[in-house]
Amino acid sequence: MPKPRLAAVAHSLKALKNRLDLPTKALSLAVGGAILAATAALTGVVGTAIASSPEHSPVQEAQPASRSLAFGLDISNHEPLYDWSASSAQFGIIKATEGTSFRDASFARHWRELDKKQIVRGAYHYGHPGNDPIAEAEHFLSVVNSQPAKQGDLLVLDLETTDGESAGEVNAWAKAWLSHVKAKTGVTPMFYSGWNFADTYGKGLAEYPLWVAHYSKPKGALTPPADWKSWTIHQYTDVPVDENVSALTTEELRDLGRPAA
Repeated sequence: MPKPRLAAVAHSLKALKNRLDLPTKALSLAVGGAILAATAALTGVVGTAIASSPEHSPVQEAQPASRSLAFGLDISNHEPLYDWSASSAQFGIIKATEGTSFRDASFARHWRELDKKQIVRGAYHYGHPGNDPIAEAEHFLSVVNSQPAKQGDLLVLDLETTDGESAGEVNAWAKAWLSHVKAKTGVTPMFYSGWNFADTYGKGLAEYPLWVAHYSKPKGALTPPADWKSWTIHQYTDVPVDENVSALTTEELRDLGRPAA
């Protein structure tokens, strides 16, 4: 998922020292950069990498997979020239915004390329609970709505940091952001986070489809955290880019997105 700006990374690293939890992708920028550099040096091909460490959950029965899983990627401005035309992805979700002012420089290009490829596409916002949730939601919508929309476009809140807020405050922040976007667009946004973070801060968010990162589980073999009864997308690795599978078909994914005009 995202590599937030330097300040956000520093804050997240500080928070990491205060809780014995494994880092999310947002905390592994340095590792991701090293992996990308090594890959490019060895292959001569421009690679992409968004790093993260796996999240661990208690030993439980995994959500059963009764059918094949749709394959997808998530990409940001750290992969500005990613070649969607050569990709086998069946869905793609890209970063649009972060906080109250950051705009992903590659969002418009990725949005157009996904439209050309005619696969399920979505846009995500990296949230900071230290800010006003409505201001962040409006910033996200202003950027997404500046690009042509089509039926089935997914909207996502990526929440991986607390900004020093309490669990209750982070949870309330997420609810405010998600409900505002839903009210403005008619789309029930998806909620993305690492397994541990979602389990701690995601109580009461089960109405929002879950996209969860868990790297120590085989793709599709995990139990949902907190109040969720099922997961929608599982991000199972970040090598060479963030790779995901969905328990839904591509048409079912589209049904979660923007309604017909």
